[in-house]
Amino acid sequence: MPSKKQQRRRQKLKRHEYEEVYVDEEGNELAPEVAEELVAADPVKNAKPARAEPTRRGGRTIDPPSWRRTGRRALLFFPLMLITVFLIAGDEVTTLGKIVQTIALMAFFLPFSYFMDTMVWRSAQRRLERMDESKKR
Repeated sequence: MPSKKQQRRRQKLKRHEYEEVYVDEEGNELAPEVAEELVAADPVKNAKPARAEPTRRGGRTIDPPSWRRTGRRALLFFPLMLITVFLIAGDEVTTLGKIVQTIALMAFFLPFSYFMDTMVWRSAQRRLERMDESKKR
């Protein structure tokens, strides 16, 4: 069931016999004939500005995946994982055991991180190709 807001919006769209509704600066609705006369009288005011290139979300470029970047990420996460293992394992496991567990976690983390970088980069490349194709049309 549509919400009240959706109902009001639908009613507003069906309120007029014509498809477009023109509103002046004060918010008053204008008849289509009057609005067309106003547009014809002042074409400079109502001219659409040149549309700029749409900005990408995030505003950053996505670089291809690299093992170097994955290694740097590992250097950041290794101490965090080590601290987590120290907190979770408690006194039951020796320090060497905790370090070995952390290395085992990193052995899963590194390939997974590289795989995720690859997936994000491929997705971005496909998105760019679709944008380029739509511009060519």
